[in-house]
Parts: sequence; C-alpha cells; structure tokens
Amino acid sequence: MKKRMYKIMALAMTAAMVVPMAAQTTAFAADDKEITYWNIAVESPDKDIVTAAVDKFNKETKSGYTVNQVAIQNDTYKEKLVIAMSSGECPDMYSSWSGGPMYEYIDSGFAQPIDDLLDQSDVKDKLLDAAIEQGSYNGHVYAIPYLNVSLAGIFYNKDMFKQYGLEEPKTLADLENICATLKENGITPFALANASKWTGSMYFMSLAARYGGLEPFQNAVAGTGKFTDDCFIKAGEKIQEWVNNGYFPDGVNSLSEDDGQAKQLMYQETAGMLLCGSWYTGTFQTDSEEFYQKIGWFPFPAIDDSDADPTIQIGTVGDQFISFILKNNM
Repeated sequence: MKKRMYKIMALAMTAAMVVPMAAQTTAFAADDKEITYWNIAVESPDKDIVTAAVDKFNKETKSGYTVNQVAIQNDTYKEKLVIAMSSGECPDMYSSWSGGPMYEYIDSGFAQPIDDLLDQSDVKDKLLDAAIEQGSYNGHVYAIPYLNVSLAGIFYNKDMFKQYGLEEPKTLADLENICATLKENGITPFALANASKWTGSMYFMSLAARYGGLEPFQNAVAGTGKFTDDCFIKAGEKIQEWVNNGYFPDGVNSLSEDDGQAKQLMYQETAGMLLCGSWYTGTFQTDSEEFYQKIGWFPFPAIDDSDADPTIQIGTVGDQFISFILKNNM
C-alpha cells in the first residue's frame, strides 16, 4: 500500500478566513489576538499535519492573530465540546463531523455561515463539491473540510492469510469462510473496539449498503425512509450472527478505540482483520514500519444474492470539518 493520501485544505488558509470574522465581532477586545482552535489531532500523522499548518499560519501571516490549538482525544472531545457550548465557552474554531451533530450545533447558534468568505477566497476551488455539500446546512456553508478523503475497508495480516492459505475475499461468503478459518485456529477474525460505537457502525453501514445500495440511506437522510428497511434488518441480523460465532473480541463493547485497543489486537497478532477508515494506513505506518509491511487491504466484499452496486464504499469526503463562532452572536 502507498502512504496515506490526503485531500488537504491547508489549515493556514482556513485560519486566515477566520481572522476577518474575528475582527468584525465586538466580543474581541483590541488586545485579544488569540484564536482558540479545538481538534482531535492527538496522534500522528494527523497531529503532525495540524501542528504544521497552525505553525505555518502563526509564523507567516501578518494579521497579528495567533492560533492556539488544543488537541483532545476523540470521545473526550465530543463531551467537552457539548459542555463548552452549554456553558457559552465554546472556542473560536472547532473541528467536528458533518451530519446530525453538526446540524444541532448550527441550530443552537454555534456555527457561523461562511458562504461569502468562501466565495471570496481560492479555497473553494481546492475542495470537492461533495465535501462542501457535506459541510452545508439549509442552503449555507457552515463548516470547511480539511483533513482527508477516506474509505472504509478491511485491513488484514498478509502473513496470517498466507499461513492459513487464505485469499482476499470477493463475496461475503468468502469473508465468512476466512472468519471461520481464523476462529478455528484461535485467532479473533475482527479487531474491533466498540465502546464509542462509531467503529462498529462501519460494519452495519457496509452490510446495509451491500444488501440495499444507496437508496435506503438517501431516504433516511431525506426523512422519507425508515430503519426498518429490509437492508438494515439484514445488516443487524448478520452482525448478531457474527457476534454469536465469536468473530469479534471478548468484551468488544467495552474496548476503547481511543486507547488503541483494536490496533493492539492486530499488533499482537491475536486478530487477523480490522474494518475501519483508510486513515488507518497512516496509523499503522507511523506506529511500526515493520508491521505496516504485513498489512494488506480489500474493500468490503459483495453479497451473492444482492442486486446492490458492489462498488459502493462507505467513507467521508472531509473527515473533519472546521466551524467558526462569532462570540457576539452567542
């Protein structure tokens, strides 16, 4: 595999956009030249990227403003951000995910529409249209994507597959045969730390997409669909079947992704596969170049009796989105 590939909108550009916004609000005193930015980049390579961009802005721009970034671990960050919003102490800039939580932040007044600033800059030309759409709500842009384009897929231990005569699966039946073989040899098929739930949701989303395609998801977003759709029921039933078959680690719902408990199972070689976003490529490589050479990857396989497009991939076209706050609007 190649090194982790980023679709980066430089944070320096993003920070530059917030300066005129900060200057326009009366909440900033004349000597208040610090812009506080919260994010979740606590580990490399994300930490290196965000730190380099912030340093670049602080050293090279002549605005007089300084960005002070505060990196907080994922699950703790989500709680801390909500508490900060509830108390009216939200940072000037913060990273978040698109979708439902972002809409709630916007409805609560904790994000500023930035359509005009985006149109006046050259940043818009550097972003995918789908990424801009993902940061939009009710016809306005409220958040800028800045980290990467990621796909969910299955990482696997190539040495382990070779040892047991396994090949990359083409179908779900093939994948289940792999799981059965690993289990028979005392190896947990999937490394999963599901305390925060978003990790396990990738299994649910991938299976639902293979059973039903995109339409059920699109209907759910539009409010016209239901999670009682057949593809969602089948996905849930398949996951329960895998749980009963022992394809996940013991205590899976108490294991922490933030503490690296899923990847540790891969490093200890007590688990053979891990379904997660393609950002894990950089994680494996940063942690251990030697172990990285053992890692292969394949997309979530097709289901034999499904008419859904097997090329559909679960993923994100932004991963992290920055929103801005005008303090006098809070």
